[in-house]
Amino acid sequence: MMRHRHKTERHQFASDRTIKDIRCQPKNHYSALEKIRIVLAGLRGEDSIAELCRQECIAQGMYYS
Repeated sequence: MMRHRHKTERHQFASDRTIKDIRCQPKNHYSALEKIRIVLAGLRGEDSIAELCRQECIAQGMYYS
C-alpha cells in the first residue's frame, strides 16, 4: 500500500511539472509596454527579480539586458 501511495505522489509531481511547463511558455517577442511593465514591477521590489522572471517565464539575463 505504501508503494501505491508513493507512485501516486510521484504522478502528482509529474503532472505539476507538466502544468508548469504549459503555463510557462516564453514569448518570442515582448511589446514595449510589456517590457516596461516587467521592468517597473522589478523596480517596485514587491517580489525578487528571480521570482518576477519565473512568473514572466523569462531568464534573469533577459530582464537585466
